[in-house]
Amino acid sequence: MIRMLSSVWALLLGIVFIMLGNGMHFTLIGLRGGIEGFSSTELAIITSGYFLGFLSGARLTPLMIQRVGHVRVFAALGSLMSTGLIALPLLTEPWAWTVLRVLVGFCMSGIYVAAESWLNAAATNETRGKVLSAYMIAQTLGIIGAQGLLTLGDAATSALFIVASILVSISFAPILLTVSAIPVVEVARPMPLRSLFTSSPLGTVGIFLLGSVYATQSGMGAVFGSQIGMSVNQIALFVAMLFAGALVLQYPIGWLSDRMDRRILIFGLAFLGVLSCLLGWSFGDTLWPLMAAAFFAGGVTTPLYALLVAYSNDSLSAVDMPAASGGLVFTFGLGAIAGPLVTGWAMQRLDPYAFWLVLGATFCAIGLYALYRMTQRAMVPVNETDSYLNILPTASTVAVEAAGEWAVENAEAERDDGEI
Repeated sequence: MIRMLSSVWALLLGIVFIMLGNGMHFTLIGLRGGIEGFSSTELAIITSGYFLGFLSGARLTPLMIQRVGHVRVFAALGSLMSTGLIALPLLTEPWAWTVLRVLVGFCMSGIYVAAESWLNAAATNETRGKVLSAYMIAQTLGIIGAQGLLTLGDAATSALFIVASILVSISFAPILLTVSAIPVVEVARPMPLRSLFTSSPLGTVGIFLLGSVYATQSGMGAVFGSQIGMSVNQIALFVAMLFAGALVLQYPIGWLSDRMDRRILIFGLAFLGVLSCLLGWSFGDTLWPLMAAAFFAGGVTTPLYALLVAYSNDSLSAVDMPAASGGLVFTFGLGAIAGPLVTGWAMQRLDPYAFWLVLGATFCAIGLYALYRMTQRAMVPVNETDSYLNILPTASTVAVEAAGEWAVENAEAERDDGEI
């Protein structure tokens, strides 16, 4: 483990700084938007703008890297992202924030593609699983830590936005000064949605709905907290709990995933998500039940993403996995664009607690569709499934493809060991 970390520590450190800055800006949008009097619908459009940019970046960045190289693209996107973050408090208009969020989302997606390409190139077949796991932990810790930094300043001023911009700028120093090998980026053309749905209906529908859940939690969580009158410290804790749950529950869920019918586990996690949303909706005026609801609702979301990717791969050949990875990332992005728009509309038409109603209804749809699919297709024997690897919903196609390759290799190695 120490030898593995010594080869990628600079990349991981840079990722932590990036996520500190990006995590701060996500919550700051809700806090400052409330101060500026933006409506739920306006903030929802701003949130969706980020994921529109993210989806565009995932498609275009590999082409940019092939044209001018990793270093130039990485440095250019980092500079633009830092500029976008620092411009947010200077242009406090919904239309301007939407444009800036599209820019930040595009840059962030490209940064992921470049960083994950370097990370994948630094790993060997034996260490790839551990490297990707360390990468996901670094991302999550960065997002959680960002919420603590929000309590040190006033969202009504430019200070916290400046801090977020500085953190993103600092993050590139350890990466660009340490990375030497320039990997080749070859991202497969995404599988058409119809073909993806034919291969794995539950994976496709589940990933789309989960994109809605993740974007609503990460983008509208602070908006919800602001509108029900939570303090800055409470909002920061609320958002941190969404991601802390994922950090704690990821590994036990991964252990179960390799030992049972994954559709049953998908249903169980979706049902737990529904219960968590009911808790948040029923006891939303009490702090600790609200935090418990955030912990479990957020705690099942990230593992569900990795679980749905693993389940989809079980229905695919190794040749089709790279293209399917691109299709799944694209499908998730479509859901992430739609989710905040629906939630923002519901929060404005009903009340802020519609945040929980939309999340609960989406979790319910995932669970019911999983039950339906159990009646349509036989279970894949556990000893024939690929291994589970925790992948964050923010991962680019590069990481999803690498995780799929590792899952196949690891499952085959385990089966060979069992035969011996």
